[in-house]
Amino acid sequence: LQMMWFKSNPDTNSSNGASAREKDMLPSPGELENVPPKPNTEISRKKLCGYLNKLGIKGPIKTWKSRWFFYDENKCRLLYYRTAQDINPLGSIDLSSASFDCKMENGEGVFEIRTPSRAFILKAISKQAMMYWLQQLQMRRWEFCNTQSRFPVGSSQLVNEPLAGRTNFLPLVKTPTEAVGLKAASLPAPQTSTALQNISLKHPWTEIQHLLVWKLPVVFLPPLLQLQSDPYKKRDPTEPRLNWIRKARWINNGFPGSPEELCREKNSVDKVSVLQQQILTLTEEVKSQKELVKLLHKALEAAQQEKRVSSKYLTATEDKDRLELVRHKVRQIADLTSRLEALEQEKKELEQILTLRDSHIQELKEHVQLLMEKNHAKQEVIMALTEQMARELSDPLQEANTITVETLYKQQEEIEHLKDDIDAYKTQNQFLNSEIHQVTRLWTRVAENEKSLLMKCACLQARNCQMESKYLTVLRKLQEAVPGLPNSHAELVKNLIQEALQWDVKEEAEEGFNLNPVSEYDEYGFMTVPDYEIEDWKLLAKIQALEIKSNKLRSQEIVEKPLRDRWNSIGELNPSAELKSLIRSGIPVEHRQRVWRWMVSRHCSLIPGHYQRLLEQSRSTEHPACRQIELDLPRTLTNNKHFSSPTSQLIPKLRRVLLAFSWHNPAIGYCQGLNRLAAVALLVLEDEESAFWCLVHIVENLMPEDYYSDTLITSQVDQRVFKDFLSEKLPRLTTHFEQYRIDVSLITFNWFLVAFVDSLISDILLRVWDAFLYEGTKVIFRYALAIFKYNEEEILRIHDSVEIYQYLRFFTRMIMDGRKLMNIAFNDLNPFPMKLLRNRRSAHREELEAELCELEQIKAAYVKERAEQGPQDLKEVASEEEEEI
Repeated sequence: LQMMWFKSNPDTNSSNGASAREKDMLPSPGELENVPPKPNTEISRKKLCGYLNKLGIKGPIKTWKSRWFFYDENKCRLLYYRTAQDINPLGSIDLSSASFDCKMENGEGVFEIRTPSRAFILKAISKQAMMYWLQQLQMRRWEFCNTQSRFPVGSSQLVNEPLAGRTNFLPLVKTPTEAVGLKAASLPAPQTSTALQNISLKHPWTEIQHLLVWKLPVVFLPPLLQLQSDPYKKRDPTEPRLNWIRKARWINNGFPGSPEELCREKNSVDKVSVLQQQILTLTEEVKSQKELVKLLHKALEAAQQEKRVSSKYLTATEDKDRLELVRHKVRQIADLTSRLEALEQEKKELEQILTLRDSHIQELKEHVQLLMEKNHAKQEVIMALTEQMARELSDPLQEANTITVETLYKQQEEIEHLKDDIDAYKTQNQFLNSEIHQVTRLWTRVAENEKSLLMKCACLQARNCQMESKYLTVLRKLQEAVPGLPNSHAELVKNLIQEALQWDVKEEAEEGFNLNPVSEYDEYGFMTVPDYEIEDWKLLAKIQALEIKSNKLRSQEIVEKPLRDRWNSIGELNPSAELKSLIRSGIPVEHRQRVWRWMVSRHCSLIPGHYQRLLEQSRSTEHPACRQIELDLPRTLTNNKHFSSPTSQLIPKLRRVLLAFSWHNPAIGYCQGLNRLAAVALLVLEDEESAFWCLVHIVENLMPEDYYSDTLITSQVDQRVFKDFLSEKLPRLTTHFEQYRIDVSLITFNWFLVAFVDSLISDILLRVWDAFLYEGTKVIFRYALAIFKYNEEEILRIHDSVEIYQYLRFFTRMIMDGRKLMNIAFNDLNPFPMKLLRNRRSAHREELEAELCELEQIKAAYVKERAEQGPQDLKEVASEEEEEI
């Protein structure tokens, strides 16, 4: 009845929704819900849409399916539908993080869109259409990334300039209007070989929705789709309803325009083609409607039959009649069941027959194939014999000419094919260059944005560490003042200190993002946080850990990364002012071993096999210093995990290096302090022999003569020279020391003897050693003065000699800013000429030798006087114990 009413009332045949065929009015099938109506406005930007073939892969089956693709400007997604008239998309492709590729060997018009999750293989109708799609997708992706991304001010010009200004790899392709654009929606979808080939099996519900929307009569459609055919054009209330319905039917049936627009066509050939296309469309529509009517008739007959049976059952007056109807229904069900079983049995028999026939057909095919191969072989033999006979009968010169002409023709064909391949690969290369260029620029923008965020995060973490350090410093001041506080306040301070000590720096890495976590040990095994046994100093150790982390975070991107880049750019090492400046700034961990080996080899002639001979000599003969070496080994670098235990792996290596040096230089043998020098060399160079030659370089080349002799005369000379420099560079501090009778040599003597080992934290210590191995002992003087300059104000605030000595015992461990210390050593203390240092050493050495000579004379006179007096009578000398008794 509904069908008859629909046919008898043509006015009710309104538009089936906003038809996607009329793309000049409607931008996409799915944008009705998102885009508000825009009356009397034109779309300023061309919509990117059109038909493409999409390769569907289901297991071993690969088929090309025609899909309508539409680009969504807001989400940077490529939506694909089964046809242009569909409302719900079958899927989408995210282009914001996708890359494009085209390979000519895949075939003409085939290209790929690779996303992080999968790859989509698409095929355009021509090479021009493929290049147009690729260029447009590149441009839309670039514009979307520029719109969505927010980068800091000051980003490089390379990433902020427009795409069109730099992408000159491939000329712009003209729009193929017959395959791409809004007008392509009015054309019929490409036909497939079978009716079901273009159906998406992955989206059955979407296919059912499309079938209901586009194939059923208008009376089944939602009211919105029945009444609105053009969302961008307001209706005129005075316009007759019949005209609107006719126009909607015209658009819905696939016509490219209204009847009035069709009449305005200028070319008669175009009119004829359009009318033919309309006839085909209407014919297909009539066929589909007839099929639908047949289905509805069958459904109606079944419903009427069911209705008649139900009415008989309801109108029966007695239970017997109703029971008879039920039994009749049961008999029908049993009959249908038996018929179904018979049909299933027949189906099985037919399947068996089909299988047998398939096998028989396969055998026949194989037989036919065999016969064809035999026939082909016979034909080849016949052709070969014919050619042989022709060659024998024909003129040899004519035969040669014929072969030459055929060869030239084949070569020309090959040359033409090669030219086509070259052109195709040139186009592919140009596009891939543009794709690489654009992706690189996008990656550069992301990298710069990430770098700026990391720098900002590092600054915030450094500031946080500084605040925590200040908080702990305040707690430490309160800890010192606990005895004078009330009991409640003292208990509160103790609880706060206990909570601060329980917090571990390592926990921050587990709680969240941490740029530069402070581990328990550094790259060389030194403890990053000192382990103070005194309870009052544990809070100080926590402050030092925070200061170390803060300094590393602040210098990570600003100083360390540019310095590492400069070191990476250096190839072969040669002495120069630039290399000297780089070494003073500190050698990165990855380059330190190579640079140290180079500095040692410049001044030491490495004798092959010398170290092994010394080891053999130490095994065969025990050196007098062997006992002292064994005593000093457990006391070497106790704050380093590689030497903290007697079973550590580096302890035997250190023993062998010290024994080899004692045999190499018998004048010195072994002196306390050499164990620390050799241990640092082992940590950096890792190789025993390299560490041995580094120790030789320090003792015999860098340090003055007699620096490690029995008298340590040169070491004492350097202490006097250092006092002179201290009085010149830091006069206020020198006056302060003289006022409280502080002898700084008690503190600094060990600095000079072992080059600050066990005095500075490991990071600053190794930077000092970098410059020390390259420039010599002048570096030790510079850093010794810089250490006092760094803490000058703190020392001047102490007005007690005992407290000054206590502060000087550990104040070097409080230095955390290595960059500041380096600037003081090499900038603030200039000038520092080596000639002046040599002159001061000579003068003080003469004075010291004269004093030692005078002491020797006094000693000789005393011994002579004691010898002249003779031995005293011990019996006359009473002890204190005897006197008490």
